[in-house]
Amino acid sequence: MEPMSAAYWKQVHDEDFAVPTDRPLADLTAELTRLLGETDPHLRDRLALPALATWVERGVYDDLLRGLGDGMAAGLRVGLGERDTDSVFRRSFSVLILGECIARDNQRPLVPGGKVLDWGDRIATWMLQERDLRGYVPGKGWAHAIAHGADALGTLARSPHVGAAELVVILDVIAERLALPVDALFSAGEADRLALAAMFVLRRNRVPLDLLEAWVGALAATATRTWGPDRDPYLGSGNAEAFVRALYLQLALGQRPPAVRADLMLLLVDALRSANRGFLEAE
Repeated sequence: MEPMSAAYWKQVHDEDFAVPTDRPLADLTAELTRLLGETDPHLRDRLALPALATWVERGVYDDLLRGLGDGMAAGLRVGLGERDTDSVFRRSFSVLILGECIARDNQRPLVPGGKVLDWGDRIATWMLQERDLRGYVPGKGWAHAIAHGADALGTLARSPHVGAAELVVILDVIAERLALPVDALFSAGEADRLALAAMFVLRRNRVPLDLLEAWVGALAATATRTWGPDRDPYLGSGNAEAFVRALYLQLALGQRPPAVRADLMLLLVDALRSANRGFLEAE
């Protein structure tokens, strides 16, 4: 199959993403999947991503959703472990479409619950193994793997197939991701996107407070700087602290607060006080 030209997809875009009738859907999907890994942000962000997302939302893939989701989940492993290479785009944009598949199933049951949980497990595994943490890549646009993964976790948290145990796992994945060593702190909104994903978990009102206390305790331990001669201590604590601040902001100002809002805010205040003790001492 010869690749379809940018002009072809521009026409699809201009026609409000009506599904072309001159090619089989399988061929169109394969080409759009390839374009998810493009380094040209126009092809990737403006044409391939919205085409696939729109078709999922409109039900074009309703009878094929399982296969599409499995294909996107497979994309999460393309080049996994590489850093500063172009393979990150395929992974990062595959997770966005996988999130769209989950969102479609959230609207109406189309795949077995076990399949949605399998997709969730593959998202979580990829999130913890992803090593290319770049946000905006000059000349190539957004990589944003952690932010896109956070969006998918937030959609997963709203799935009717996800119960209390799985919601706890989502929170644990967020905490573990924030504790992983990095060479540069997140700087492109990742903490806010992860905090929003956590809010979707909390709004389900299924996670007991004692488990939330343990979760915040783990975050607080990560967010508290450990000083040493060999490494910038802020690289170990900064992402977790930014997340705690972002989650506190969500609870203070966000819509639809969870039932545990007041108790959780107190826990987060304690975590922030611990992480910023040196800045809060009276003169």
